[in-house]
Amino acid sequence: MANIPIILLAAGQSSRMGGQDKLLQTVEGQPLLRRTAMIARDAAPVIVALPPAPHPRYEVLDGLALRKVEIADASEGMNASLRGALAQVPPDAPAVMVLLADLPEITTDDLNAVLASVRTHREKLIWRGATADGKPGHPVVFDRRLFDQLGELTGDDGAQSIVRAQADKLHLQTLPDQNALLDLDTPEDWARWRARRGPKT
Repeated sequence: MANIPIILLAAGQSSRMGGQDKLLQTVEGQPLLRRTAMIARDAAPVIVALPPAPHPRYEVLDGLALRKVEIADASEGMNASLRGALAQVPPDAPAVMVLLADLPEITTDDLNAVLASVRTHREKLIWRGATADGKPGHPVVFDRRLFDQLGELTGDDGAQSIVRAQADKLHLQTLPDQNALLDLDTPEDWARWRARRGPKT
């Protein structure tokens, strides 16, 4: 499913991190953003939505084969990033995967599993990762037939309104553990996660 590109949402402000940037936190020797981009790149072509330059997030992506998209109105919220990155999706792409950049336990295997479900559940319009106990999470793949709706979204709610409206056309793909949902928004979240993971972080 390599013809389905991945939009990596990385233009948020880390507003709950007390002045730190969560996407620049180190995970297994790499800034989280670079690590997530490399994981995504191993599954499909990557389009990264980034804050207005200059910004340190650009530097941590140096040398990676991906497309960087500057989101001038990133302060609006997640949907500005969706609109800006969606405009860069090739016209022949049958669908697009949307991936948050702040999921420290997501793997390339997870992304490939969700991409594979597009092929095995062709009757659906949305394919979404879920936790081992069935909670919906990320990544989320949207069929091209939903691109116009995605391009009209505003604010910071993501595409939840579209997902709700297409509930009968949604496939949940179970991923291991909490990979599809675990994000770390505060310094305390990071400290607890690192303490639990131990030396490998």
